[in-house]
Amino acid sequence: MNYRAVKGMNDILPDEMVRWHHLEREFRVVAERHGYGEVRTPIIESTALFTRSIGEATDIVEKEMYSFERHGEALTVRPEGTASAVRAYVEHHIHQKEPVTRWYYLGPMFRGERPARGRYRQFHQLGCELFGDAGSVCDAEMIDMLHGLFMRLGISDLEIVINSLGGADTRPRYRQIIVDHLEPRKARLSEDSIRRLSSNPLRILDSKDERDIAALEGLPSIIEVLTQDDREHFDRLCSQLDRLGTPYRVDPTLVRGLDYYTRTLFELRSQAGQVGAQNALGGGGRYDNLVQQMGGPSTPAIGFALGVERILLAMDVAELASPPLVVIAPIGPQAASEALLMARELRDHGICVELDGRGGASTSLKAMLRRANARGARVCLVLGQEELESQKVQLKDLAARSQVLVAREELMHRLLDVLQQPMMTGGAA
Repeated sequence: MNYRAVKGMNDILPDEMVRWHHLEREFRVVAERHGYGEVRTPIIESTALFTRSIGEATDIVEKEMYSFERHGEALTVRPEGTASAVRAYVEHHIHQKEPVTRWYYLGPMFRGERPARGRYRQFHQLGCELFGDAGSVCDAEMIDMLHGLFMRLGISDLEIVINSLGGADTRPRYRQIIVDHLEPRKARLSEDSIRRLSSNPLRILDSKDERDIAALEGLPSIIEVLTQDDREHFDRLCSQLDRLGTPYRVDPTLVRGLDYYTRTLFELRSQAGQVGAQNALGGGGRYDNLVQQMGGPSTPAIGFALGVERILLAMDVAELASPPLVVIAPIGPQAASEALLMARELRDHGICVELDGRGGASTSLKAMLRRANARGARVCLVLGQEELESQKVQLKDLAARSQVLVAREELMHRLLDVLQQPMMTGGAA
């Protein structure tokens, strides 16, 4: 039987991981510079955690969660990161230890939706959650932080879209306005929107179906019905983003598929690279009521999640520079033993080393050199019987196609000198 990965759940091979590691490093640097510390939560949580926080009428809960029962417990493989972070915040009484908490996370999430470019059933997210600050300053700082991250990643074709869903007073009031507007037009709606009209009417604003777009014409925007407090919060956010010079566009139709959002909402989009139609790279917003709904104290909060696979599609496809690799090719068992010591010494000095232990009767030097070239090695160190007896090493610069015999005690100095030189091509090896 030929085994294959489950549809929508992909292997990530070492040659792809260079770009993954680059993205993760840049995210960690930016998050930690803004005072966030890493949190790691379990991949499997109680199903009730997600139905309570995300909302039973959302697509995620209704159609996409991977849920199962084991040992009498209803469990779900996490479809997103915020609910787990809030659960951990409440369970460990973090509010008693500090007034403001900043966490970041990265890892796999799981949703049983139809796979498409940049959208998988096992996908990966980078995210931040900030607990304890209700002000618009942290909203503006978070959006500006994301803008800076994408500039570092070389994704200059970035659109930041913002909106406000208002607080506890605005959202139910606007929900009723949508229902009142669409009920007389119900027959013209798409099947999904007819279903959502009674369960989650805000999501209809996000529909791309032309029938729904036409039916929504004339609907007042949510910005028009915000309470005074909600409007002041949103106006301050816009003013602070203007002060930072962070580009953004207000879109009153912006909603996101999770029930817990309040007030500030934002999404990051790009047409760069190979993103295609799935142009949203991530987004987030405030969820000022969720901590209390999950059994904690009343705690304002804001967060975001970014789709790793989507961002990688948007990033420049040019190869990222990897640390130079040195391959050691010993010939014979005595040379292999010496090569073990040599490899450890080089690694202790921060050099990336791959020891090819196949040298002998079954594998020729030519085959090991071919392997070193295929691995993209900068240098191959050849160690045979003659080199052992003379206490020397054959240093082959594979980029310059040159070689030199180096005394063992001079190897480190000569090797570092070669590795620091630019990649040049030249004479014959």
